[in-house]
This record gives sequence, structure tokens and C-alpha cells, in this order.
Amino acid sequence: MTEAISQAPSSQPVRPVGPASLGRRLSTLLYLRPRLTLALLLGPPLLWLVVVYQGALLALVLQSFFHLDSFTGQVVRRLTLETYRDLLTSANMEIFARTAGMAAAVTLAAALLAFPLAYYMARYASARVKAALYLAVLLPLWSSYLVRVYAWKLILAKEGILHWFLAQLHLESLLNAILGLPVIGGPSLSVSFLGMFLVFVYVWLPYMVLPIQAALERVPRSLLEASGDLGAHPGETFRHVTLPLVFPGVVAGSIFTFSLTLGDFVVPYSLGNSSYFIGQAVLSLQGTAWNIPLAAAFTVVPMLIMAFYLVGARRLGAFDAL
Repeated sequence: MTEAISQAPSSQPVRPVGPASLGRRLSTLLYLRPRLTLALLLGPPLLWLVVVYQGALLALVLQSFFHLDSFTGQVVRRLTLETYRDLLTSANMEIFARTAGMAAAVTLAAALLAFPLAYYMARYASARVKAALYLAVLLPLWSSYLVRVYAWKLILAKEGILHWFLAQLHLESLLNAILGLPVIGGPSLSVSFLGMFLVFVYVWLPYMVLPIQAALERVPRSLLEASGDLGAHPGETFRHVTLPLVFPGVVAGSIFTFSLTLGDFVVPYSLGNSSYFIGQAVLSLQGTAWNIPLAAAFTVVPMLIMAFYLVGARRLGAFDAL
């Protein structure tokens, strides 16, 4: 009898051992410790952001406080403001003003072009037409940035298709008159500030269309109908209801267009002339002159410009439209 009882199966369940059991234990552990789960999820990206990204920016700012010895050509790793004294010259101020002016002009033009398209996509386009317009806006982004820029260089050249098309319309004299203007003109559109402006607007326009379109989608139609019921004309509804609600989306798009134009060097290098932009100056100082501290100081300036720009954009509610 005792032997039979000892050979009877135990009433306690057998705990399975294997990957499934370990997975359940791990999921239970993470469920019971939400802070550990959050640390495992956010730890790697935050580590990358702080160590790599923020660390690189900190090293860049630190390099700007060193200076280059004019006699030996070596970087003197001693904290000083001598590099910033060399930075604040009239020639460099012209570079900053030229770059910021181009960024502002590109941002304004992109907003004026993007708003009607985004408004049509959000309010009037059918699902099929909206999908086609989305594809048309995003399709240029699928190709190489360098290919697009050099393609535009060929299009805007004196022997390019645009010049030929204007000649067929007998508008060549008008183009020559525009190219003869002192600031925006040049030998051809491919070597002028006007051509550079056109290419900048082309390459950054999608970054303005999408935030405005997203902001327009979030405007309740009930507000527009209520404005009409209260006697407002369509123009008044647009000025007093639609535009204030969509303006954060415009500012959100301007963050992209302004910052990307501010730091770009490919378009000025490909279509510019001897007048430098910030990106060209940094490339020249780092690659040719090997003046790393001054190149770092040059990059600090657009960082400061964008810091003030982002503070203003945040106050305008732009981050809610991203």
C-alpha cells in the first residue's frame, strides 16, 4: 500500500522549462517593473542621442573656442575668444546675412506655393486625386539629392531646356534683363542667386506642403460652417478662422525649409558664384585652409539662429503641427 502511494503521480503541476517559460517570466518581470521597461526602451536611443549627437555638437562648440596659430598652422587647444574675434568681420557678416536672407526668401516662397496645393488636397481633392498629389509631392524625394541638384544645373544652363523654351517664346531679352540685375543676376540661371533660389524652393517644397496639409486636415469643418452661419464671407472665414488655425503648420514647415537652406552647401557650391554661403565657408575652412576652430565657429552661428527660431516657433504652437 505504501509503495503504491509512493508511485502515485504527484498532484503538483509540472512547470514547463523552455523558451516559452522564459518568455513568460520575462514578460511578467517587465510588466511588474514599468520603470525597467521604460529604461530598456528609451535607453539605447537616448544613449545614442546624448553620447553621439549631443557629444558631437559639444565637441564642435568646444573646438570653436580654440584657435589656429598663424605661425605654425597648428590648433592651440586653449580656451580663448580669438577665433570669434576673427569670425566677426565684415566679410563673414555678409556671408551670414546672405545665407539667412536666402533661407528667409526660400521659406516665404515655399509657403506661398505650398498653401494653395495643401488647401486643395485637404478640402477639395477626392481620395484618388489626393493620393496622386501625395505621390507627386513625395516622388522627388525618392531620387538622389545630388542628382536632382545637378539635373537642375543642366536645366538652368544657358544651353539648357529652360533657356531654349524662353527663346521660343521670344522672352530671351526679358531673361537677360533679369540676369543683368546686380544682386540676383549672373552669366546664366545656373550661376546666379536666382537659379539657386529656384532650386532651393524645388528641393525643400515637400517639407512645407506636408505640415500645412496636416494642419488643414485638423481644422474642424464645423468651425467653417459656424463662421458662414454667422454671416462671414469666405474671405473673412479664411482670414479669421482658417489661417490662424493653420499658421502653426506653416511655421512648422518653415522650420524645415529655413534650417535646411541655412546649412546646405551643395546648391550654393553647384549653382553659386564667388559669393560664399555658410556651408561653403565651412567646407573651405575645414577642407582647404584646415582652420578647424574657425570652421566650428561658423557652424555655431546657424545653430544659434535656429535656436532663436525654434523658440519663436514653439511660442507660435508649431510643434503641435508636426
